[in-house]
This record gives sequence, structure tokens and C-alpha cells, in this order.
Amino acid sequence: MNRPINLMRIEEPHNIPPLFRLGFRPMYLLAAVFAALSIPLWLASYAHPGIALPRVNLLWHMHEMVFGFAAAVVVGFLFTAARNWTGLWTPRGWPLAGIAALWILGRVAMLLPYSPFSALADLLFIPAATAPLVYVLWRSGKRRNLPLAGLLMLMFVANLCFHASVLAYASWSAIGAVEAALLVLAVLSTVMGGRVIPGFTTNMAPGSKPRSFPRLDKAGIALIISASLAWALGMPAWLTAPLAAASGGVQLLRLALWSPQRTARYPLLWILHLAYAWLGGGYLLLAAAALGFASTSTAIHAIAVGGMSSLILGMVTRTAIGHTGRPMRAEHHELWIFVAVQLAAAARILANLLPGWREVLLLAAGAGWVAAFGLYTIIYGPFLCAPRVDGHDG
Repeated sequence: MNRPINLMRIEEPHNIPPLFRLGFRPMYLLAAVFAALSIPLWLASYAHPGIALPRVNLLWHMHEMVFGFAAAVVVGFLFTAARNWTGLWTPRGWPLAGIAALWILGRVAMLLPYSPFSALADLLFIPAATAPLVYVLWRSGKRRNLPLAGLLMLMFVANLCFHASVLAYASWSAIGAVEAALLVLAVLSTVMGGRVIPGFTTNMAPGSKPRSFPRLDKAGIALIISASLAWALGMPAWLTAPLAAASGGVQLLRLALWSPQRTARYPLLWILHLAYAWLGGGYLLLAAAALGFASTSTAIHAIAVGGMSSLILGMVTRTAIGHTGRPMRAEHHELWIFVAVQLAAAARILANLLPGWREVLLLAAGAGWVAAFGLYTIIYGPFLCAPRVDGHDG
């Protein structure tokens, strides 16, 4: 007779280096360091193409922000969340170190000349990370979360399309492939934001009464999927614009029901609410871009920098605080991190709207970005590399 598995709590001896005890630790640290280094490299290449590495161009910048930086955070988050959902260990120790090494291999490969070998090196990370995630979700019976692993594999497909394009194996747009992957991440942000933001608000903000309506939540997810598909597939503006506008409007309506006015005193909360506002506004800008009233760059940067990067910083700080055994309150200079990324997002949008100030605003956006992720690395790096302060494993 098989012995029943305790899915609530499975502990192992503390014989694993702290950095590799749970997925968020190495992946968040790698993502933050990479974020702080890659934008200055891109801005140097943008300003002086001759002094930077040959592969550091617009395609590199777009690809690495999505398939490098964001993918690392998503994998770290899902590994950690799946551990909580299932009680089973996601990769840790040497398997986790191996997955992190594949991510590093991909970043090195993307600095080398385009070739099938560099493409393969970059493509390995997402499948290697998705397979154990699917395994623990399936084994534990928590199969309702399997679509999240499916979103990861959609990112893999988009990355495959990117490499097929740059290697001239296909005629579609490499930029379009990156934008499609970004919109997959926007769908993931909508799903996870709807799950966690109301609950976090209830627990942290006294007097808040977030409300969620299942039909509205389902409509929000359906609309953002539909709008993202319409944009990625190049559907006509008469279809894409209404879907994107409806999606943005519904996301903002959902946010209004989550008591955002109660979060001003709590940086760990208002950053999540503000990120969701950027996401909704970004889809409104996507509708405007479809109709020719705004640039695609403005919409994409509102979604990517204002929405997803703010949400990323909000979640990676919460995870690093909670899963290293520290009190869930903002006391590690989070306010400065969150303000810096908001300044970066605003400056990047204004750089498109004020062409006479473009160069200055791009530098300001880069400075804000580096400040946000540099501070995170400096402050939270030691937390990620040390054992939990409460003595628990993970």
C-alpha cells in the first residue's frame, strides 16, 4: 500500500546553500542584477552604436527584457508559489542551480552572433523550468494552476518564433514575437494580480473592503486574452481597438473595487495597485495605437515598465520579505525602490511624447530603472543569499 504524501509540509535537512533553497532566491537575484546592468548597456549602444557590443541593439533590448529579465522573475515566482500551493518541493539545490545556469547560458548566447547554436542555448531555459513545475502541479492534484505553466510555454513558442525570424527561417516579425510574449506576461499579471491584490489589501490595509465579482474577473481575463491575441495576430484596428479599450477599462474597474484609496500608507500595497493601473492604462494606449493616435512604443512601455516592472518589484520585495522569515512591512527602503521605478516609467513615456527632450528623458528613465533594481540588489541580495531568519527551510 502506498504511503500517503503530506502535501501541507515537507521539510528536508538544511544542507543546501541558502541561495538554492527555493526558486525565488537565485532567479530574483539574477533578474535584478541583469536589469541593473542591461539598461545602461542598451542606452550606451543607443547613444553610441560603435562602442557597445555588436549584438546590443533594439532587438537584443526587447528580447532580453522579456525572455531574460521577466522570464527569470516569473519562473522564480511560480516555483515559490507552487511550493506553497502543493506542499511539494519545486527544484532546489543542484537542480535549481542547473536551471539558473541555463538562464545565464541564454544571456551569454544572446551576446554572441546569431546562429542555431546561440538560439538553442537561449531556448533551453523555459522548457527546463516548466517541466518540474508541471510535475509538481500534476502530482499534487493542483491542476487548476496548470494553465500558468501553459503561459510559460506560450512564451517559449514566442521565443522560438523570434529566433526563427532573426535566423531568416521565417518571414514574420521578430519584434512582433517579443510583443506577443510581453502580452502573454500581461495576461499572467492580470490572472495573478486578481488573485493576490485584493487579499493582500484586506490583510494589510485596515478599513479596506476589496470586492471581487467572479463574472467581472472572468470578463477581465477573457478580454485581455482576446485583445492580446488580436494585437499579436495583426487583426484589423476595428477589432483590436475595441477589445483593447474594453480590456483596459475592465481592468481599471476591477482595480477601483479593490480599495486602492486605502493603500497610500502602505508602499507594499500601493505599488501593486499602481502597477495594475498602469496595466489597464497600457491597454487603453494599445487601443489608441491600433487607431493611430498613439505610438506602439508608448503603449508597450506603459504595459512593460509601468505595469509589469512595478508589479515585479512589488512581488519580489514581498516574496523576499515573507519567504526569508521577515515581518511583512516596508522597512528596507522599499519606498525608494518603488518611487524610482515610477519615475522610470513616467520618464520613458514622456520621452515618446516630448521629442525635444527625448535624450534627457531616456537617461532619466534609465537612471530610475537602475536605481530601482540596483537598490533591490544591494538591499535584498544579502537576504536572498542567507538562511531564513526564523530558522525554517526554504
